[in-house]
Amino acid sequence: MPGPARAADRRSGGSAGRERGRAARAHIGRSRATARGDPRERATVSRVSVAVWVLLCLASAGAGFALGRGRARRRGRPAALLALHFASLAMPALRAGLTEETAHRAVRHLRALLGRAALVITSRDRVLAREGAGAPDDAAVLRAVGPTLAEARTRVIPGEPGAVTVPLTTGGRVVGALAVYRSGIGERFARAAAEVGAWVSGQLELGELDTARRRVEEAEMRALQAQISPHFVYNSLTTIASFVRTDPERARELLLEFAEFVRYALRRKADLTTLADELICMDRYLVLERARFGDRLRFTVQVAPEVLGVRVPFLCLQPLVENAIKHGMPGEVRVVIKDAGSEAHIWVEDDGIGMDPDQVKAVLSEEPTTGIGLSNVDRRMRSIFGPEYGLIVETAPNQGTKVHLRIPKNRARIAGYDGCVTRQVGIPGRIP
Repeated sequence: MPGPARAADRRSGGSAGRERGRAARAHIGRSRATARGDPRERATVSRVSVAVWVLLCLASAGAGFALGRGRARRRGRPAALLALHFASLAMPALRAGLTEETAHRAVRHLRALLGRAALVITSRDRVLAREGAGAPDDAAVLRAVGPTLAEARTRVIPGEPGAVTVPLTTGGRVVGALAVYRSGIGERFARAAAEVGAWVSGQLELGELDTARRRVEEAEMRALQAQISPHFVYNSLTTIASFVRTDPERARELLLEFAEFVRYALRRKADLTTLADELICMDRYLVLERARFGDRLRFTVQVAPEVLGVRVPFLCLQPLVENAIKHGMPGEVRVVIKDAGSEAHIWVEDDGIGMDPDQVKAVLSEEPTTGIGLSNVDRRMRSIFGPEYGLIVETAPNQGTKVHLRIPKNRARIAGYDGCVTRQVGIPGRIP
C-alpha cells in the first residue's frame, strides 16, 4: 500500500547555494483504507479465521471419521496437517466460484476430508460433481438436498447408506449443497460434514469478494484513465482559435493534433500500452503547447531505443510532462528514459521554482478530482506494479523538480529503433 512521503537530503554537485537548498525525496501516494476500516476486508479476515478454525475442529473432533486415524498414522502425518493439505488443494477451485468445472476440480479433495464417504456437490437445480461409490442417482440426490436448499440448514437422513446434506451459502444466499453418503452416520461424522460445508461456503464467499474487489479496482482504473485536464482542453482550443483567421492551415494542423491526442486519451483498450505510444502522445501534447508558448518552451527528450517496447500504464508520461511545464517555465524541461536491466527508468525534470517537500506531500496525498496529475499516475503505478513502484519526487524551493518512475520490463519490442534518440523541442518534426 502507498506509504507516507519521506524526506531526505538530495546530493548535489552544484554551487554552494544549491548545496544549502533544502531538497526532498518523497515517495508519494494516497493512503488507502486498511482492513480495519474496510467492511469487505473485515469480512475477508473473519472468513479466513473461521476457515482455519473449522479445519482444526475437523481434524480434532472429527478426525476419527473424516480422516481415518489408521491412515494418518501409517503416513506419519497428524490429522490436522492432512486436513489442511486437502483443504489447500480444494481451495483454488472453490475461490473461482461454484460451477461444474470447479466442482469437479474440488470434489476429490473434499471427499478426502471425509474419508470413505461418497460426496456429491450440487447447485440449486442440478448435480455438479460426485466422487465415491454409494450415492444414489442425480434425481434422488436433488430430492434429498431440496429441503436443505429451502431451509438453509444441515439435515441428517437416516438409512443404509445414510446422508448428511449441508447448504452452501455466499452473502446470505444458498447457492448449492453438499450431500455426503455413508453407512453408520453418527453425531461426530455429521458435525464433520457440516464443518466441511461451512468451510466451502467461506471459500466461495472469499472468491466473490475477490471478484468484486477486482471489478472495483478495474472501474477505478477506467475512471482514472478517463480524466483529461480541463485546463489543457480549454487552453488548446483557445490556441487553435487564435490561428483560425491569421493562419488557417496551422489551425487545421493543430486541430488534427488535438483530435488525435483526445482519441488516444479516451481509448478503452487496456491498462497498459507501449512506451513508444506514450512518447507519440507526449509529442502531440508538446506540439499543442509549443503553439501556445512559442520559444518560451524548451524541451529535451532522450530515449534509449531498447525500452520503446516496454509496457507502461496508459497515459502515464504526458501528465508528468504537463506538470513539469506548468511549474518549470520559464526554463527547460527534460525527459530521460534509460534501460536499467530488468526495469526501464524514466525521469521528468524541470529547473523551475520547485516546491516545499511538505507541500508536495500534502498536495499529492489528496484524492484526485480533475485531470491526470501526479497522484493519479502514482496510484495507477502502485495498483498495476505494486507499492514499491510509486513515483519518487525530488524537489525543493527554487531548485526545480525531478519525478522518477521505475517500470518493470515487458520483453516485447518494437522494431525500427537502433540508436539513442535525442530531440530538442522547438525544431519542427517528431520524436523519431
